[in-house]
Amino acid sequence: MSDIFDIHEMSEEDIKHEYITTALEAKWDAKKISMETEIWKAVKKRNQNLHISASPLNNFTDGKVKIKGNIPSRDKGKRCDYILWYNKGTPLAIVEAKDNNHSSSYGLQQAISYGVLLDVPFVYTSNGSTFFEHDFTTGLEKEIPLSDFPTAEELMNRWRGVDAEKIMEVENRMTYAIDGENKCYDVPLCFEEKLLNTPFYSGADCYPPRYYQRNAVNRTLEAIAKHQARILIAMATGTGKTYTAFQIVWRLIESGTKKKVLYLADRNNLVDQSIQQDFKPLEKVIHKINFQKEDKSKISAYQVYFALYQQLDSSKHKDESEEETDEEISLEVSKYKEYFTPDFFDLIIVDECHRGSAKADSRWRKILEYFNGATQIGMTATPKETKYVSNIDYFGEPVYSYSLKQGIEDGFLAPFKVINVHTNIDDGWRPKKGQKDIHGNEIEDREYNLSDYDYNIIIQDRIDEVAAEITKYLKETDRMSKTIVFCPTEDAADRMRVALNNLNTDMVLKDNQGNVKEQYVVRITGRDKYGKDKLDYFISVSQPYPVIATTSKLLSTGSDCKMVKLIVIDELINSMTEFKQIIGRGTRLRYSEGKTHFTIMDFRRVSRLFADPEWDGEIEQDEEFGSTMLTEQRMSDKENSVTERSRSDSDDEDGQKTEKRTIQIIGKGQIKVGVLQRLVSIYDTDGKILRQVSIEDYTKESILGTYQTLENFIQTWNGEQKKEIIRNMLKEKGIDLELIKKDQNMTDVDDFDFICHIAFNQKPLTRRERAENVKKRDIFGKYGDAAREVINALLDKYAELGIYDIESTEILKQNPFTKYGKPARIAALFGGSDKYRQALREIESELYRVA
Repeated sequence: MSDIFDIHEMSEEDIKHEYITTALEAKWDAKKISMETEIWKAVKKRNQNLHISASPLNNFTDGKVKIKGNIPSRDKGKRCDYILWYNKGTPLAIVEAKDNNHSSSYGLQQAISYGVLLDVPFVYTSNGSTFFEHDFTTGLEKEIPLSDFPTAEELMNRWRGVDAEKIMEVENRMTYAIDGENKCYDVPLCFEEKLLNTPFYSGADCYPPRYYQRNAVNRTLEAIAKHQARILIAMATGTGKTYTAFQIVWRLIESGTKKKVLYLADRNNLVDQSIQQDFKPLEKVIHKINFQKEDKSKISAYQVYFALYQQLDSSKHKDESEEETDEEISLEVSKYKEYFTPDFFDLIIVDECHRGSAKADSRWRKILEYFNGATQIGMTATPKETKYVSNIDYFGEPVYSYSLKQGIEDGFLAPFKVINVHTNIDDGWRPKKGQKDIHGNEIEDREYNLSDYDYNIIIQDRIDEVAAEITKYLKETDRMSKTIVFCPTEDAADRMRVALNNLNTDMVLKDNQGNVKEQYVVRITGRDKYGKDKLDYFISVSQPYPVIATTSKLLSTGSDCKMVKLIVIDELINSMTEFKQIIGRGTRLRYSEGKTHFTIMDFRRVSRLFADPEWDGEIEQDEEFGSTMLTEQRMSDKENSVTERSRSDSDDEDGQKTEKRTIQIIGKGQIKVGVLQRLVSIYDTDGKILRQVSIEDYTKESILGTYQTLENFIQTWNGEQKKEIIRNMLKEKGIDLELIKKDQNMTDVDDFDFICHIAFNQKPLTRRERAENVKKRDIFGKYGDAAREVINALLDKYAELGIYDIESTEILKQNPFTKYGKPARIAALFGGSDKYRQALREIESELYRVA
């Protein structure tokens, strides 16, 4: 091609094919070069002998999902032109290409941003004439001829030779503009060859790691190779922490670096979930510890051990606000001492380490201290940093962090919208003089508000109103959307279950004999055995029932709720850690299966926490940590104070709150509770509100932005031979009129009337009314009897189905048209297909005639 076109006339793709790919193949094994998929397809088509492989790893993000109107859409994912690999798990450099009308350094900023994300030590750009190098290990840049591009061995030797102390000086003085922020880049260091060359596990039952999972594994292995004893990994909920842990364990065991692994989790379902799913390839060497049933002679025969933080019956203090006795701590640790020597495990992984191991004198910390010779890895979505509790104090700064914000930006996590629902008693309700509860006791005369309801007083009418609002939303969207309702206590969760059940009895799954087969609503809490038995069904992608789970704490962390589309918050939350965990229940993205985003319905004004700087900021240790040792007040932290003052309940075995004292109950029909306002908010990834409008307002704005006046819209509508063009145009703006009409109970209204109504405040007619008006005008006398019968049948079909159906000739293949013959025979009744289409336009003109 270079013989035909001058290099300045060549496209970027041609530059890659003619110059850059050739230069890279001259120095690198083609098997260690991967190209961005779409570019590769074009190059491959021109050159059937090309050896370089296309890799989905080059397309390293999926593209952010956007909630536009009421239709989700995706941005394009991030893609780099070339990745140069040392091995399948270790990228060394990326190369970004531009056409020859730019300098060779023109795409450097993009290359740097991609290089930081992909965790490489070197990046290059090229315009086909030269390469331009940025070396992260030195901060230096230089231009090099195409023929002088370094070989794989040369680059690897440069990376091996990096001095850790000198690179710290580089990192301290170099910042890079990434996603609009200036950031330092902690450049990865080469580590022990055997470990570096041990591949990730791959198989039919395991997907290849995403870029950030690969980064997290490699950073952890780097830290272990440097003999770092304690390691913290912070990854947002839904980003695959357990999968990442598995790949770390796999590579360490396969390389012989570690031989005995202890994996600690705080809930039984999380242990089982990990063993059955991500760790399944290691099932032959896995053992789940149960001290009540262990055989000392066999317990040492395994490689990977799973255990709960709490193994003993005395382990009843699950809420971190309660102190543990020295006796309980000693008893727990003694069991580990009985079965394992201090040096038995050489690796311990602590799942959800923000919960137990963060406190300096907790039993979990004592267990870790007993095995202090082992490398200890803490994994969490929400590192806990307060005046009294610190993950960083124990594990150190995270070796790798991947935030909810980044996950949403990359398109790996689902975005969300928030519906704030305010009732008329949120800000205050005071009982009437002498008003009594259901037991005939007089209600204490004071003002009650959101901090009291279901904590200090139970108002059945409020519970019913919340349940009605949840049911209304599901009826307007999808009644089979998996939903979690977070309630203050176990008993509150049961009251909500009853209220929701009574509003949705038609959704209970029954067998042919009418017997209940599956419940639509279940309570899933620590003390509810039936509900806990249904947990696996609730979180399953393939199982539709149960649909709604009411809970207190059990589902707030860890459970892999892949298809949850609605999270309802009806409890007070003042802990940012707990808030993040609850939001994390909805962040799993299953785009191809219809889980594109999720909704948070907030009845307690908890979404104010999105405005808190802690929402998704940098992880920093609290400045006051360690400076105060107030034993009696150690958990009177601001994140718990309001909630704990409102709760005087006791804990059950799973950390659930269950009511111990007597709380007054006001029965049904005693208080008029109603919704004052529903405010829909769309947030960006920083927690800032992008817009706070209803979908109806957004639709109106979009329509008025396209059709400034009613006359302009009517003229455009009547001018389109296919009305579907207008519907599709609105869909491109993120507006699905059918969903909005369903929400407004206006499914019997034509899109024409609905647009006129919502945007121009016109009174709508139903399709039936429009069809009858045309029939009354009797204006089709010029056609024969059979043709008029067809016209009347078309008007009936319009009334039933709408304008888009009668515009299609497929309608003529249905009853009652089939009695007139095939579509061609029907068209002949009007004088041919052109005359039939003309008659159809006349029908439409009459349907939309403005008086």
